[in-house]
Amino acid sequence: MTEVKNVTIEEIIDKQLENYGDKANIDLIKKAYDLANSKHGSQCRMSGEPYIIHPMNVAFILANLGMDDETLCAALLHDVVEDTELTNEDLVKEFGEAIAQMVAGVTKLGSIRFTSIEEKQAENYRKMFLAMGKDIRVILIKLADRLHNMRTLKYLTPERQIANAKETMELYAPLANRLGIYSLKWELEDLSFKYLYPEAYHEIVVELAKKREERLAFINKIKEELGENIAKQNIKVEITGRAKHLYSIYKKMQRDKKGLDQIYDLFALRILVDNVRDCYATLGIVHEMYTPMPGRFKDYIAVPKTNMYQSIHTTLLRTKRCSFRGANSYLGHA
Repeated sequence: MTEVKNVTIEEIIDKQLENYGDKANIDLIKKAYDLANSKHGSQCRMSGEPYIIHPMNVAFILANLGMDDETLCAALLHDVVEDTELTNEDLVKEFGEAIAQMVAGVTKLGSIRFTSIEEKQAENYRKMFLAMGKDIRVILIKLADRLHNMRTLKYLTPERQIANAKETMELYAPLANRLGIYSLKWELEDLSFKYLYPEAYHEIVVELAKKREERLAFINKIKEELGENIAKQNIKVEITGRAKHLYSIYKKMQRDKKGLDQIYDLFALRILVDNVRDCYATLGIVHEMYTPMPGRFKDYIAVPKTNMYQSIHTTLLRTKRCSFRGANSYLGHA
């Protein structure tokens, strides 16, 4: 899980320069930061930290998603109309209609009070969110806003922790999933899991920590083996490995009625290539090296998800050909 770390405006700018180079409008981002910092002034969060830390972290989350300059400016300013004397008209005058409308949209979404845990009603809330956020960037700012609030949830009362965690699990994480922003979905779920099922959460954390170094070494070994074999076919590839997210492990334990020691696919590998042809070619290499688990193959390139997510998922087993047991592999193309 991401470590809570307060960022600086310099880090946000550096990330945006990395994303867009000379095309990044750094002066506009600095202007938005200066105004937000000035208007929030002595306001503090529940942690006692200056309030400006929150919009800066929201902007940094979005910068790491590769969002544009206007979105970062709106993120930095997303609470100024609600929490200071600044008006929407002031933002239009200083930053233009697009940024002002995003800030107004985030404020509007913030007024929705999510109260139901019924799945049907939760789906209605999600549809309402998407309908109200006519500019999809508004939804992304709201997701980043929620993510940083979840990262700092420990400063709230237990009652508010549980209420926010439920809302996040039922509303925000599914929205992130629907939009295909899986890094946000996974972290939102894990953070919610921590507060909704604390005993199960800590049990999994403790057990996974026992063999963490062994698993990391194993992931690196498989990455090296895959990289060497794929490179022999002159395919440009990027391979990353990660432990499976805690909530996904918990759901599998509950669904299959198994203990953690009976869950084998505790980590996943992601293989990125440049095009569809290389994706299928790489799949052939992977299945030649490792035995696929029957019934665990999904081709989201031939049949894309509704959010246009495209990749191939396969689960691999330990065989004589390798020392590989129950890991998921995701193959996608740029």
